[in-house]
Amino acid sequence: MPLTDTLLRSAAILAVTSIGTLSAQQAEAAKITVAGGCFWCVESDFETVKGVNEVVSGFTGGRVKNPSYKQVVGGGTGHLEAVEIDYDPSKIDPKALYDLFFRSVDPTDAGGQFCDRGESYATAIFVSSAAERKAAEASKADAEAALGQKIVTPIRDAATFYPAEAYHQDYYKQDKIIITRFGPRSKAVAYKKYRDACGRDQRVKQLWGKAAPFAH
Repeated sequence: MPLTDTLLRSAAILAVTSIGTLSAQQAEAAKITVAGGCFWCVESDFETVKGVNEVVSGFTGGRVKNPSYKQVVGGGTGHLEAVEIDYDPSKIDPKALYDLFFRSVDPTDAGGQFCDRGESYATAIFVSSAAERKAAEASKADAEAALGQKIVTPIRDAATFYPAEAYHQDYYKQDKIIITRFGPRSKAVAYKKYRDACGRDQRVKQLWGKAAPFAH
């Protein structure tokens, strides 16, 4: 085989290999971002889903770079409490994740979620591609039809996602003792008491009934 043909063939093989490697990396790194009120709760819910590798609590959608939790809940940053969901697209797709999301929140409430009020607790879906937007819009339409009420959850363009402080990651399953209004409790126990007191599961079950995937 002439040298030129050999080089071209090698280049073609390298290109195909590179594309295959890139596709595999993209598949492994598939992520969506949603805001559903308290990020402890959304993280806890989605880490039970088959095909989800990891969920990170954080903030997005605002104007302030590297915001702290205190800044965001204090208001004025434009950020929402949100989660970044890392998933395996060979096991679950964005549409299925969005379907679960809508049925785990109150998408009829524009002022926050459950006991948590204000802009930082509003719901939203943040999309980073045309395919994600199409899946999110289809999921929203399906949820609105199933619920029989207008859904106010916006579908927004993705913005920089800022992970929250380590203190907030995996909060729902930590054994560390903290001082709460209930007295000294582990974070896991404090989380459960907060979730019960906030009325999240009660409201989700009221809205979605048996279709609510995570309501306890």
